[in-house]
Amino acid sequence: MQPTPQYTWPLLNQRLGTEAWIKHENHTPVGAFKLRGALVYIDWLKETQPGLTGVAAATRGNHGQGVAMAARLAGLKAVIVVPRGNSREKNRAMLAQGAELIEHGDDFQESLEFARALAAERGYAMIDSFHERLLMGTATYALELFEAAPPLEAVYVPIGLGSSICGIAAARNALRLKTEIVGVVAAASPSYALSFRERRVMEAPSRTALADGLACRTPNAQAMEVIWEHIARIVEVTEAEIAHAMRAYCQDTHNLAEGAGAAALAEALKGKNSLQGKRIGIILTGGNVDREILEDVLAGRL
Repeated sequence: MQPTPQYTWPLLNQRLGTEAWIKHENHTPVGAFKLRGALVYIDWLKETQPGLTGVAAATRGNHGQGVAMAARLAGLKAVIVVPRGNSREKNRAMLAQGAELIEHGDDFQESLEFARALAAERGYAMIDSFHERLLMGTATYALELFEAAPPLEAVYVPIGLGSSICGIAAARNALRLKTEIVGVVAAASPSYALSFRERRVMEAPSRTALADGLACRTPNAQAMEVIWEHIARIVEVTEAEIAHAMRAYCQDTHNLAEGAGAAALAEALKGKNSLQGKRIGIILTGGNVDREILEDVLAGRL
């Protein structure tokens, strides 16, 4: 895949009162950054397990799309487990990539446990949403951003299970930059923010309806170790703030942002008074939003 663009938009800069560089991961072949990690991970699996016939994953959508596409390109079968009531459009996209789709569980954690059991039963490789190889893939968008944009004082990035923010930390550290990294979670799914504050892994209910990509009940322990060491802070944004950011992307840049993809902008908008005179990066992690949800957001009903 080609590098995705990073643009600074005058209208969005006016709204923020500062210079912001948006990393457009909504422009990948699956509409989200997740393809990067999946390509790297599955390439590694093919090298280390040449007899492998298939892979399994659990997802709310974007991770599954990335795994499904990477598996198809590698000639592997892919079985993807999603929670009941998952995004219909993301489900359709995974099926279009050739994946076998199974609905199981009431949240991501239940789907994950089922997918792991299914992988063991079928002899497939389980592709969790956090792994060193995924991190290597996601770090490539951070490398693109840091090399293409002017020096950034801070970068705002949403946190799902952690591969994205850890990839940004890896790229920043490799380049020996001083850029502050700010993680953003949904207030309705606060497990990573709670774990960051308490310095221990803490479960929390995940009730976000708008930002399904941030819906995590149980943080990944490896991700938390990286976050504790390398991330400045983790902040929470409300559903209303996320919806406001989705509208801002549409109005000021004519880009679609799903709820999780708009979370970083939501935090920057909330704290814009402290950003005056700074140059920042904002990660738009994906644009895969269902039409009905987008209609409600743009109409102000969410």
